[in-house]
Amino acid sequence: MAGARKRKRQRRRAKSLIGSMREFLTPEVFKQVRNAAQRRKSPRWDLHPLLWILLLTTYCCGDSLPEKFEAARAFYVVCCPKRKRPGKSFAGFEKAIAKLPMPFLRALAAGLRGRFQVVFGARWKVGNFIPFGCDGTRQNCPRTEELERRLGSGGKEGSSPTIWNTSIVHLTLGIPFCWRWGKGSKPSERSHLLWMLRWLPRAALMVADAGYVGYEVVAAMRTQVAFLLRMSSNATFYRETDEPLDQFREGIVYYWPKKQQREGKPPLRGRLLRIRSVRHKTDVWLFTNVEDARELSLETAALCYRWRWENEGFFRTYKRTLKKATLMGRTLAQVHREAEASMIATQLLLGQGALAMRAVGTNGLPVMCSPRRVLLEARRDISARKEPTKPFADRITRAERERRVRTSAKEKRQWPRRKPHTAPHPPILLKLTDEQKTIVHHHLQAA
Repeated sequence: MAGARKRKRQRRRAKSLIGSMREFLTPEVFKQVRNAAQRRKSPRWDLHPLLWILLLTTYCCGDSLPEKFEAARAFYVVCCPKRKRPGKSFAGFEKAIAKLPMPFLRALAAGLRGRFQVVFGARWKVGNFIPFGCDGTRQNCPRTEELERRLGSGGKEGSSPTIWNTSIVHLTLGIPFCWRWGKGSKPSERSHLLWMLRWLPRAALMVADAGYVGYEVVAAMRTQVAFLLRMSSNATFYRETDEPLDQFREGIVYYWPKKQQREGKPPLRGRLLRIRSVRHKTDVWLFTNVEDARELSLETAALCYRWRWENEGFFRTYKRTLKKATLMGRTLAQVHREAEASMIATQLLLGQGALAMRAVGTNGLPVMCSPRRVLLEARRDISARKEPTKPFADRITRAERERRVRTSAKEKRQWPRRKPHTAPHPPILLKLTDEQKTIVHHHLQAA
């Protein structure tokens, strides 16, 4: 009897946006947030309404932050009538946000990372791995004196100050898992990736493009997670046998740049894959530390690398759909909190959409949600004068992403400042000399 009641509770669908977000923002998550830092002394704004309204402003329409604040506050008051009323003025809200310690927001992001793994369960893994992609992008900031002094320009002299966002995204769900911020003038995507490795589960498969090639990056990842990196002519590999590059398909190789050879560092053993593309007529070269083809076949590796474009899709959602290409905060403290809270809000939006989708489509591939449609349903709840007839959870089940066969290029017009894309050239593949073979075998025996 108790089991039947439990199953009945699990089948209940969220009636509103707040109820759907509570699937992830559980009391346990808020408990972690409250314990993350010292309690504030008699705050006018309690932590619960402060965080909820901060997240909801990301979804609200409006040309300015005060407009978004008014809509988010009104929605929160209606949905949480038994909670302590939040402040009425935007100026007070802005001061409360500036005083909010960043450990609270980081603890909220950490709690959500664990919650996502529990909620999605079997859908979190694909085969033996959890596929993740990593990439970065710039975000503009207002031209205030403080931001120009502390952030600098993002490119040419005189351009607006920027921050850099490096994000790791789950490739079959499209949800950002973790992220790290830096100055837009001097981004370091590789160091950001190495920092975030501590947050990844052991079964993670990190997929990245040729911008993450490097001995230190490969050496750090091979001991913590599985990886699948695209290689270019900047990478040099060695084989024990001599095989022409045009005949190579896959095999065991050693990544051993000249600089590391002179410094006496060991070679990094792995598997080099060549993915042939008839459509684009450009071969993709991938390097992985998964040497067993039964664990990661050539076809699976090609599929995982195609999924890497979910990183680009996430940035499009975050910067264009949610209009975060330019942040609105005018001080560094406001920029930090707006950027962190908007990423968490985007994470929650995409998580709700992914949870409403079917696990597998008719073609056997994961069904992806349309972030735009989920956002429209969220805004419908926020701005509704009366309760919608259908529950929110039922409405977003129809928010599937469009799947159609393209007959033309995705790019509709040429961007004036974008350089033409050229595909990376194949890596350099050499044969080990007798002296190098001796050094390689010595390092393998020592390991």
